[in-house]
Order: sequence, then structure tokens, then C-alpha cells
Amino acid sequence: MTARDWRAGELTMLLFALVLAVAALASVGFLADRLHQGLERDARRMIASDFIVRADHPVDAQFAARAKALDLKTATTIIFASMISSQEAADKDAQSIARLAAVKAVTSTYPLRGALRIAAGPDAPDRPAGGIPAPGTVWVDAQLLEALHVRVGDPVEVGTRTFTIAAVITRELDRGFAFVNFAPRLMMREDELASTGLIGYGSRVTYRLLVAGGDAAVAQFAAFAHERVDGGKMRGVALESLQDGQPQVRQTLDRAGHFLTLVALLTALLAAVAIAMAAHRYMRRHLDGGAVLRCLGLSQGALRALFALEFLLLGLAGGVLGVALGYGGHWALLVWLGSLIDVQLPQPSVWPALEGIAAGLVLLLGFALPPLLPLTRVPPVRVLRREWGETARIAWLAYALGIALFAGLLVLAAGELKLGGIVAGGFAAGMLVFVGIARAVLWSAARIARSERVNAGIGWRYALASLERRSAASALQITALAIGLMCLLLIAITRDDLVAGWRKSTPPDAPNEFIIDIQADQKAAVERYLASQGILGAALEPMVKGRLVAINGKPVDPGSYKEDDAKRLVDREFNLSYRTTLPDDNRIVAGDWFGDTAKPQISIEEGLAKLIHVKNGDMLRFDVTGLPIDAQVTSVRKLDWGSFKVNFFVLMPPAALERFPATYITSFHLPTGRRAVIDGLIAAYPSLTAIDTGPILAQIQRVVSQVIGAVQFLFAFTLTAGVLVLYAALAGTRDERMRESALLRALGASHRQVRSVQVAEFVAVGALAGLMGAIGAQALGVVLATRVFEFYLDFDPWVLPAGVAAGVACAGVGGWLSLRHVLRRPAAQSLRDA
Repeated sequence: MTARDWRAGELTMLLFALVLAVAALASVGFLADRLHQGLERDARRMIASDFIVRADHPVDAQFAARAKALDLKTATTIIFASMISSQEAADKDAQSIARLAAVKAVTSTYPLRGALRIAAGPDAPDRPAGGIPAPGTVWVDAQLLEALHVRVGDPVEVGTRTFTIAAVITRELDRGFAFVNFAPRLMMREDELASTGLIGYGSRVTYRLLVAGGDAAVAQFAAFAHERVDGGKMRGVALESLQDGQPQVRQTLDRAGHFLTLVALLTALLAAVAIAMAAHRYMRRHLDGGAVLRCLGLSQGALRALFALEFLLLGLAGGVLGVALGYGGHWALLVWLGSLIDVQLPQPSVWPALEGIAAGLVLLLGFALPPLLPLTRVPPVRVLRREWGETARIAWLAYALGIALFAGLLVLAAGELKLGGIVAGGFAAGMLVFVGIARAVLWSAARIARSERVNAGIGWRYALASLERRSAASALQITALAIGLMCLLLIAITRDDLVAGWRKSTPPDAPNEFIIDIQADQKAAVERYLASQGILGAALEPMVKGRLVAINGKPVDPGSYKEDDAKRLVDREFNLSYRTTLPDDNRIVAGDWFGDTAKPQISIEEGLAKLIHVKNGDMLRFDVTGLPIDAQVTSVRKLDWGSFKVNFFVLMPPAALERFPATYITSFHLPTGRRAVIDGLIAAYPSLTAIDTGPILAQIQRVVSQVIGAVQFLFAFTLTAGVLVLYAALAGTRDERMRESALLRALGASHRQVRSVQVAEFVAVGALAGLMGAIGAQALGVVLATRVFEFYLDFDPWVLPAGVAAGVACAGVGGWLSLRHVLRRPAAQSLRDA
């Protein structure tokens, strides 16, 4: 029977859908497995230790003392941003060139795990460093050499000291993705840092104590550190363990992984719908064959085993093919991700392959066998008469079991309850709601069309009556089509928003230079200098540092927040600012702008308000240089961070903050080739810090492009699965449509009347399915955006008409392909074929 079904093409659709689903799940599974193994293997190297105590002030000596008592090795790093200057090597009389660098001062034991790699020049072969820079020397990134126009062996000025560049850093695994680390690295000895004069009161510096040793001793130290930091409520101190290795890298990969997993899950979901529709048609076409076998004496158990064995063989074959295709697909994903994954990954384990085959069997047995179960349970005569009776309930119970197993599969494949639960819940809810809506709409439309007060025309009247007459099959077809369109629209919505957000390039004249640390007595001079250089519109904004200490009278405790971002924000000082007018790229989403008032008020950024659970009307207290400021939140603002203008989370009226010490910050667009403007400004005011965001944006864009490439590759699986669903949904009732069209022709209906009935039926099916799919995609998209991807998804009014148009187009094309031959043949022949 299997060989005969294969030759007849009965199993092609099932196998194709199965292979697609397994391949998509296996591709992401293999990639996730290798990433997990690689990150676990390299966790120690990626933080250069086993455990880290990080602080915004020198780390308390009690931590180093405890590590020494436990016989653990320690090292210290101090990281901050500073301007590094040098004269061009070709002309010692030339103007000094200054560039922002991420300075890292290290002790002699650094790193405790892994190794730095350095080279004698940008193009020279690298080697393990074997230590730290020698006294009087520094190591730098190749980008800093290029920016300063110097070579290895040339001098550079670091604060008040001059050092010699001794090597180029080629590999630094524990660098991290903090903002300061996007600047080129300069590494020096920690015992020479004081001589540079760069660290003083108010300096923004990160101190890190690195600890390494035996697992048991490290565990004891970690318990001690958590007790002191968490129990003692130490402010400005954070802890990192092996599980936190490169959290920024993990966050980037996690977001990309979430979207890749979403694409894979929706591919599997579409494949499940295609399998169910194809199996339903398979059952109807095997009805007579099964009845004959029952009449010839084949028992229910034997017939059930016959179908189960056939689908088991098909499931194993499809699972193996899908796993093989998925293994090749994960290599393509690795190629797309490129340098984002800059470690040598181990080979994948066998688990993704086993999970892929298991997924294939769950999909096939859970969605293909239920339509066949009633066939094996009813008496032969009732099968021949097409009288199903109560046994149809068995199919629905089997479908419920299949959906439950599939939901568990989605959660397992997602690797987390939230993403898998949302997709599985959306799938189950969509099925139930779509079926209910479809049947209710068909029932209502058919009665309206039959009403004497409505002149619906023969085409619409007969089409709606036909859909209602086979309401169960019609509802199933509409639901399958709606689910398919919902998944495709959901991918399109989330992908477009993610890609648009990721790829959102700055305008040609967007600011690419930031100048910070401008003192109050330098403000007027800096403004005059920029104006003299033709830099217009560079407004200098005041910046006052303050710590949030209370919300509505309750002291702020970082431990009371679940989100890491919230803990980090409330545990450090905020950059506050004041003004009387609303910035051009801001808009009020709640409350009213305070304007020019003497009463302390706060306008807070929307994302920060949600993160720290603050709403309009709340009272906040900030500690500014030891003095409290109590102010009510009177407005919530939405910021356009893509403008790259200077923006602040918290704004107040001038009367509230202008009496406090402030520095100034500005941003502006500097055309290519005008770096001399920055060099002249830094030469005149060495205390200023200039940040060139161009390289930062370019680096982020490269990473984003790689992630998007991987998403685009996997999206091809979903598109193919979506096409399968649309085809299967429309082909599911092809035989009945052919029979009805042939009957109409036999009863004297003209070609035009038969065609009008077909067109009306497909328009009704497609429009209803498209509308439900669009609404479902919008609803599920909002949940995914806010709960999983953490970005705001705007409501797009064009999704609804796009969904209706897509549904009508798919149904129309599918219907025309299915029934175009009916009108060309004699009615008797069509009836025999049907």
C-alpha cells in the first residue's frame, strides 16, 4: 500500500511538509547546541577568570582578602575612556592628533584564564602575549594605530605620561560590549596608571577583581560575595560568574536565537497544518479502499496497524531526511552569522538529530492519524454509506492529543516556556477561535443570502449555501488557510519591524560626533569654536549627575527588580538635564510638558518608566551632590533614539537643577575629512572627550547584517511551508468542488454560472481566512514583541487589507488551478472522475 500510495503521489505532500518542519527545527537545534557547548566550554576564557566582582569604585579589600584565604588567584583590571594623543610620525611639528580610546590597566597576573594574543604589527602574525605590557609601554588595537597615524614603536600620550607602543592586540576575549569598549583598546600596566593623572574624583571608571581557582573554592567565594553584595545591599557592585560570561554577547545571540527559533516554530506549525490537511484528503481518498478491506474481513486492529505502520515508515524517512537537510542548513546559518561567533565551536551532539526525528513522528502521528481513526472503528456498511455517527468524536479527541503533543514539542524546541508557550497558545487559540468564527459567519451569510430582501445573485447564493452545507469541511479549510496566512503575516510583521529597527540607518546629516565633559567655564568658548568651524546647531545641553533614592517615599532597592537592566539603572547615577522646551525628537505620550515653571517636576522617558515601574503622578527623589530633590512625574516622553541627538531619560525645569554643578554635552554631524576640527578642539581643551560614533555604528551594523542574513535564510523554510499549507487547504475540498461543479453543469447551468459560483466561493473563503489571519498576526505579534523581543510593535492598518487581499488571491489562484479543467470537459466525464 505504501509503494502504491507513493507512486500515486498520495504521500508527496505529507513527506515534503514533514521534511521542511524537521529541517527548520534541526537547523536551529544544531546551531543552538553548538553555541551552548561552545559558550559553556569557553565561559572561563570569555571572562578571563572564574568569577568577577565589578564596581564603579575601587573594589572593597575584603573580597581580595577572602580570595587569598581560599587560595584563589586574583587579578585586577581598571577600565575607562580617555583621549589618547600623538603627533604624526611623518611630521613631528604637525598638530597633535587625539582619539578616544578604551584604556584598560591590568595587573601582572591578568588574564587568569585564556590568553591575550598580540602581534608586532597590524599585518604581522600573532602570538600568545605571555604577560602584560612592559614598563613604559602599551599595547593597542590596530584601529588606534590608524586613527593616530602611528606605528608600533612610536610614542603616544596617555594623560600626563608618554608611552611607547610595543604591540598590537589581536585577541581579547573578555573585552565585552559595554559602550566604552567600542572605542579602540589601549592596554597598560596598573602600577603605572596613577602617573598618568587620568583617575580623579568623579571619573567614570569600572574596577574589576578577577578570581580563579578550584571549583569548590570559587563556589565558596561566590557565596561570600553574594552574601556581602546582595545581603549587605552594596551599591555600585555587581557580580559575574561563568554563567554570565559575555552577557552582552549572550543577549545579542539570544535575541537572534529567539527570532530564528520563532521562524523554525512557525515553520513546524505550518507544516503541521499542511500535514493535517493532506492527511484529511488522504483519508477521504482511501475511504473506499478501507471499506473494501473491512468487508473482506480485515479487523479494526489490523487496519489501524496498517495505516500506523505506513505513517511510521514515512515519519522515520522524513525525519532522517529533515535532519540531514537541517545539518546542512545550520552550516549556512553559521556562515551568515560569521564573526559574531568568533570561537571555534565543538561538533553538535546527537540530541538535535533525535529531537528532529521525534518532532517528525509527533507531527505525523499527531496530525495524520486522527483523520484515519474513524475509518478503522465503524462497521463496513456504515463506511460504505459515509455514515460516521459518533465515531467522528474519536478524531477530535485524537486531534486534541496531537495538539497537546505538538504544543509540548514547540516548548521543547524553543528551549524556554515563554516563547514556546506563546506560539503554542496562539496556535491552539487560533484554531478554536477561527473554527468558531468560520462556522458562525458561514451560517449567518448563508441565511442572509437566502433572504428574499437580499438580491445576492445565484453565484453568491449557491456558493454560500454550498459552504454551509459542508460547514465542517469548509470551516477546517478556512481555519487552515487563516493559520497559514497568520504565520506568514506574523513573520513578515516581526521580521520587518526587527529588520527596520536593526537596519535603521542614520540620516545623512545625523550626529556622528559627541563632545562630553565640557565644563561650565568652557561652554561659551566651545560654542564659539564650533560656530567658527561652520558647525551650526550644536546645542550644548547641561548634564547633572543624580542617584534615584526613592519612589513614592519607598527607598529604591535594586534587588526588588527582576530585570537586569532595571537593577543596573537604579544602582548607578542618572544623567539629569533641564530645559523649558520639549526636544524636537521627543513627544509626550502621557501627562503634560511642564514648560517654564519654578516647581520641581519630572518628564521621564517611556522605556525607563516601564522598566523601573514608574507612572505619571509618582513622586521621585534624587540625591544630587548629597542634597535631595523631590519631584512629581508630570509627563512621559517617547524618544527617537535613531536621531542620534543628545537625549536624556529624565528632564526637569531649570529652577530644579541649575544651582547644581553641571557639565555639558553636545552632538553634531562632522563631514568626512574634517577630523582636524576635533583635533583642534581637543588641543585647545585637553579635558574634553570626543566620541566618534561612526565606527561604533559600523560595527553594530555588521553584526546586525549577519543576524539578518541568517533570518532571511531560515525564512525560506517558512515561505515554502506556507505555500504547502495554502495548497493543502485548497486541495482538501477539490474533489467535492469538482463533483458539485459537474452536477451544476449536468443540471443545465452555463459556464458563466458555474464560474460565478466558484469565484464567489473562493472570494468568501479567502476574504474570511485573510481577515482572521491578519487579526491573529497582529495580536500574536504584539504579545511576542512585548514579551519576547522587547521592542514596540506599531499597529499597521495595512495588515488587514493586505491579509484579505492575500487570502482572496491565494484562494482564487488555488481554485482556478484546481477546477480549470472542469468547464472544459463533458459533465459525465467530470462526474466519473469525481
